[in-house]
Amino acid sequence: MTIGLGAVARARSVGGALRRMPVIPIFLLGALALAALFAPIVAPHPPLEIDLSSALAPPFYHEGGSLDHLLGTDRLGRDILSRVIYGGQVSLLLAFSVLLIGGSVGVVLGLLSGYVGGVLDAVIQRTVEAVLSLPTIMVALVFVFVLGQSFTSVVLILAPFITASFARMVRGEALTVRNMNYVALARVAGASHMRIIARHILPNVAGTIIVIATLEVGALILVEASLSFLGVGVPPPTPAWGLMVDDGREYLATRYWLSLFPGLAIVMTVLSINWIGDWLRNVLDPKRQEL
Repeated sequence: MTIGLGAVARARSVGGALRRMPVIPIFLLGALALAALFAPIVAPHPPLEIDLSSALAPPFYHEGGSLDHLLGTDRLGRDILSRVIYGGQVSLLLAFSVLLIGGSVGVVLGLLSGYVGGVLDAVIQRTVEAVLSLPTIMVALVFVFVLGQSFTSVVLILAPFITASFARMVRGEALTVRNMNYVALARVAGASHMRIIARHILPNVAGTIIVIATLEVGALILVEASLSFLGVGVPPPTPAWGLMVDDGREYLATRYWLSLFPGLAIVMTVLSINWIGDWLRNVLDPKRQEL
């Protein structure tokens, strides 16, 4: 059996991409996800447990620190390590909730906009442009004032922005795919529009959807942390990373660990997700693969 040169080239391309797999970011993100998933088992203390006798205790490597509180405690004596672990649970849950809601709607709108075109495309794209032109922080301030500060409010605030982002990107891919020969043949064969979208267009834009979703997780975590830092995100005493950074602002000169460790968690998580997203884009996009 003769193997085509194209198949060999694709195999080499995929093999090269796998060799460039970002092992360290995948390990860091995997460790964070497992710690968040098994937070009740991994965390050494309950995240809301107050112990004023241990307030502002330093990390174990400082004089006066102890192994009972490896990363120290905050002004109420709550364990920093435990709150960082549970903060990962909050951030990941919020990001995936927003992606599930906003991403699903955005994919549907993008597919319809790209495939149907015409007036529907114009209406959807003008709406998308209007949403993306809005300042996220300002909109969040207004919505929190109207809806109240809660986890659900943050999801509802961020979902439209994710919907618009997905709709714009998926629409661009759908415009390309709908002009392919196999789509034209499906029309000639009498396939319905819904069948063409589900069987021919959606599978061919799946790679783009996966890449967008991966990159948006990092962006959502960063936005959620910013909103919590400004006091319009997840309400206290929920152990959110942004809230923890904000709680330590007035102690930066003397108790740096209050803001440092949740800040490091945000940076490492977002960078790891972005690296993984860039790698997935190279793997899933044939035009970026090197022969």
